[in-house]
Amino acid sequence: MYLACFRVRALGTAAVDMCQVATGGADAYYHIGMHCWDIAASTIIVQEAGGVVMDTDGSEFDMMSRRVIAASSSAVARNIAQVIQVFPCRRDDEDPCRCICGVTDVNSM
Repeated sequence: MYLACFRVRALGTAAVDMCQVATGGADAYYHIGMHCWDIAASTIIVQEAGGVVMDTDGSEFDMMSRRVIAASSSAVARNIAQVIQVFPCRRDDEDPCRCICGVTDVNSM
């Protein structure tokens, strides 16, 4: 299987790239390895604009997984999930000292 692609763009940050999907400037974006704080706001922006956000393996999006596909439709997102190679990342909620998106108990550190 292959994915038809006209152009690849990387504007510098995950949030800006995801907002390109929200505005219709791009059909899709995927990233493996970013942190939850890099995409927290842009995830909501994409969803509110009618886009789809999912995990790179095609499952439901998990903010702490450090993997994301943002796309203009479910069909586009599923096509990307089928052709990219997913590799494991340490989750953002595995190290409470580094996680600022999840709830942590600072007294237990």
